[in-house]
Amino acid sequence: MTESTGETGTASEATTGGPGETTVEPATGDTGAPTTAATTTTTGVGPTSTEPAGPTSTGPDATTAEPETTLGPETTDATTSETTTGAPIDPVAEVCARWTADRSDMSEGTWSGAVAGCQAGDTGAPGRDNALRLINLYRWLAGQPAVGHDAGLNAKAQQCALMMQANGQLSHSPGMGWDCYTADGAQAAMNSNISSTPGVVAVDLYMVDPGNATTFGHRRWILSNKLGPVGLGSSAVNSCMWVIGGQGGGDAAWTAWPPPGVVPIEALHVPEVPWANVDETGWTIQSDSLDLGGAQVSITESGIEMPVKLTPLMGGFGSASAIAMTPQGWESEAGKTYAVQVSGVPQPFSYEVQVVGCE
Repeated sequence: MTESTGETGTASEATTGGPGETTVEPATGDTGAPTTAATTTTTGVGPTSTEPAGPTSTGPDATTAEPETTLGPETTDATTSETTTGAPIDPVAEVCARWTADRSDMSEGTWSGAVAGCQAGDTGAPGRDNALRLINLYRWLAGQPAVGHDAGLNAKAQQCALMMQANGQLSHSPGMGWDCYTADGAQAAMNSNISSTPGVVAVDLYMVDPGNATTFGHRRWILSNKLGPVGLGSSAVNSCMWVIGGQGGGDAAWTAWPPPGVVPIEALHVPEVPWANVDETGWTIQSDSLDLGGAQVSITESGIEMPVKLTPLMGGFGSASAIAMTPQGWESEAGKTYAVQVSGVPQPFSYEVQVVGCE
């Protein structure tokens, strides 16, 4: 399972082992965290950015729902594309319309449970739907198919959220001595992104993923080929997103964040997560088929090298392999296009990230 550090705490991340096997690894910064850090290389020059603490989240959950039929916005350099009727489509307008519409309702709903009496309750409408919509918004931008949620996993995730709130802490392995302990809640904790925030804002937090510099496990699970269905549970204070063990239908050779094509600056500097942003935590590329451990990545803007620190990431957190590229002394700007070149892999590839302002 995966955890991220937030404004008020830290969390750990989960990694999948062999078939039917799940191993739990604490994230760096947690008590008992691994002492061996990922190797890093710095290209270019510039100061190393620091990451302020923020809310925490953990874990995968599955849900059943009908996936969308489209995989994301246009990723070519063209400013417009044609539909079958010949009507032009502006990719920027398409992305911004989807971003605005899917974030028009960010309400968490009202939790029907209570710590008194250990009542898990449920996430009040429209909280669960809003959280799932955000998951699928990010997946659409990254070119991944939509996922749904599963009622059984939702119920276990609710027990998980209750346990986190009742004990005032996050853990992927809560003991039987915990207040409001249940076996279902403990199982969900082991298989979920968990957060010190309710479920809707937690999705944004997972995508920024502060405090997980060696894994980016929360983000990688949300963008994983294997994700879905998920389980979503939320209390007034905490939330759990069951992500491990999915039967997702993604088959991307690689997935990047920020992704190729048009991306809102608001997806990188998320207003709901003001204490951290993707340029501070890092850009990422993940893959189930490519070994990115020895990859070299360069980013340019208008032909000018933009210095980045490269960090090979631990495997098993939503993808077999991944690498992070952390900007050094610069931040993404709306109106600019960043060219990403990836070498040191059997089939080098490149893509462009067109950053736009949607708000």
